Amino acid sequence: MKIIGAGILFLLLVLFSLSNAAVIYKWVDKSGSVNFTDDISKVPPEYRDQIQIEETGDVEKTQTPSPAPASVGKTEAVKRDALGMSEDYWRDRVQPWKKQLKQAQEDYNNTNIKIDDAIEVFKNRFYSHTQYNLKRVEVERLTAERGTYEAKMNEANEMLAKIAKEAEEAKADPAWLK
Repeated sequence: MKIIGAGILFLLLVLFSLSNAAVIYKWVDKSGSVNFTDDISKVPPEYRDQIQIEETGDVEKTQTPSPAPASVGKTEAVKRDALGMSEDYWRDRVQPWKKQLKQAQEDYNNTNIKIDDAIEVFKNRFYSHTQYNLKRVEVERLTAERGTYEAKMNEANEMLAKIAKEAEEAKADPAWLK
């Protein structure tokens, strides 16, 4: 029974490792050392023209970034940056952060409106001590909620700035980030 359990565990581990695909960037530095990373921004700029992309999983192995293949017929060649990345790559990197920023801004503004409404109610009515405390707690909760949206907006803005810097280093067209 232990052998069957170990065999099933081994089979699951093998299947799991085959289903995970990752991109690994490889380059050789001045001293001849081979370096690997999964984040292209960690590749020093002076070595980016020589990186090799290795994809693990069920995809083709070891590719080197190169310009788009010659166009066939009348189709236009895909424009690429200095690292061989296309407009789609940069748009895919920016899109989730823009979406997060937009949603956080909407939530932040809606929360501000709720806070203003709750404070306005305080001004024109007399409340018992309990009612006053309930409203105060509601305003505090909304203020804390607004803080989370503000943090999300800051995170999205920081990531968009980081991606813009990476795109600039890669000599990508700035319009690709729009």
